[in-house]
Amino acid sequence: MNQPGFLDVISFGPGGWGAALLAGAWMTVLIAISGFLIGSIIGTFGAWAKISGGRTIRAIADGYTTVLRGIPDLLVIYLFYFGGSAAVTAIGRFFGSEGFIGFPGFLAGALAVGITSGAQQTEVFRGAFKAVHRGEIEAAVACGMSRALRFRRIIAPLTLRHALPGMGNVWQVVLKESALVSITGVAELLRQAQVGAGSTGMPFNFYVVAGAIYLTISTFSGALLQWSERYFSRGVRRN
Repeated sequence: MNQPGFLDVISFGPGGWGAALLAGAWMTVLIAISGFLIGSIIGTFGAWAKISGGRTIRAIADGYTTVLRGIPDLLVIYLFYFGGSAAVTAIGRFFGSEGFIGFPGFLAGALAVGITSGAQQTEVFRGAFKAVHRGEIEAAVACGMSRALRFRRIIAPLTLRHALPGMGNVWQVVLKESALVSITGVAELLRQAQVGAGSTGMPFNFYVVAGAIYLTISTFSGALLQWSERYFSRGVRRN
């Protein structure tokens, strides 16, 4: 019996893996977006803590970024997945349930990616806020703007404008980190490629296709982020 060809394996017909790979790509995007949004929320509060918080809050934020940027991302995913499973199992036993209760792999992966990217986005937002010229804030105060209005009309838009390039870099890292979530059994792109490679004995073909899909997602999202940078930089004089 002849081994299936490259196009046969990635096709959408009987015996093809095209649908499974596309489903895995969609799961990869969902994990990356979820982790990135969680990281953005954490990064916003982390940057605020480093800029405006008291000594204790700043120390907590500094400790958070130092620890999360200093340990491997894969270890964080392990801690969330196995630690979460142990916690859920303990809670289940407290309420009379027996046996092991697994923590959802998608949730563990999204939280882990979000926590790690949050440390990076904390520094991105902090640097972006520091880049806002003090004169613009002082002008808003002189115009009689309230603190909430200054934040909405001046600080937030300018901070976002300065943060977008750094956020684009963080997004690319998050997209690649999503492949690590495959260790939890989530059927994302790399996991589907691993299963397909093991089932057909054609690992090179599957990993080449997975790489091409990752590159496509990265290129498309990168172009979208570059468009966002240009959009939020309208009217800004460039030297």
